[in-house]
Amino acid sequence: MNAWTATALEQLTTAEREVADLLPIEADPADAEAVLEEVPFWFHTFALNREADLYAPGYARDHRYRIPALPGNFAGLRVLDVGTFDGFYAFLAEARGAKRVVAVDNEQYVEWVRARWGIELAGGEGFQAIHGLLDSEVEYRPLDAFELDRLGERFDFALCCGILHRVEAPRRMLEVLRRQIAPGGRALVETHGVFAGPQDGDPIHRYAPGEVYPDDEYVYWGFTEGGLHLLAIEAGWTGFELFDAPVIDGHPRIIGTVHL
Repeated sequence: MNAWTATALEQLTTAEREVADLLPIEADPADAEAVLEEVPFWFHTFALNREADLYAPGYARDHRYRIPALPGNFAGLRVLDVGTFDGFYAFLAEARGAKRVVAVDNEQYVEWVRARWGIELAGGEGFQAIHGLLDSEVEYRPLDAFELDRLGERFDFALCCGILHRVEAPRRMLEVLRRQIAPGGRALVETHGVFAGPQDGDPIHRYAPGEVYPDDEYVYWGFTEGGLHLLAIEAGWTGFELFDAPVIDGHPRIIGTVHL
């Protein structure tokens, strides 16, 4: 395995394992080892084979706060995962009974990974590796979030995690997302919050390039509950319902649902 994966495995914590264990893949150890050799970078952590202690080590830190906000049962739901990256939540929805899952990503993370770690990705490697191990029926579409209308179908539930703070037009993003939701449907929105400080009164704060994460110029916004509620209403939703606002690895996050 490459140096990045080896280091990430050494840093893998109980928090990431707890989330990964919700989707036990239990692949043949040889197949799991091959995946670790083939994929040069992981964003999500996957439990490839728990008995052999084989995990694909993701860069994302402690997603436990997201799990209680997810449906425990996706039975019969048509699910859209926007910004899927390695697809953990799309595959989890499938495992929890979703009748159809479409996972979308524009693969701009290829540039982010290259700039931050010097690792070259083609795009979709992690997703396709897990898709094969699971013999999954999740459909992957390399599509920009602002082009979701091209899907030509409606969904009962959408995941929009870690995306809104990375787009330059968040209200328009919510408008596009709304058009993909069937009547009575909803979307789970998780994004960056607002650091405590002079901007406390701002419902939406604009961050400077690199202000949130060093060497990451693609975090534009921080949101409060009120800011997300305002954007949701302007985008045609009934509003934003807060679920949690934790601080993860020193960064404020905010998570909740928007409804039709």
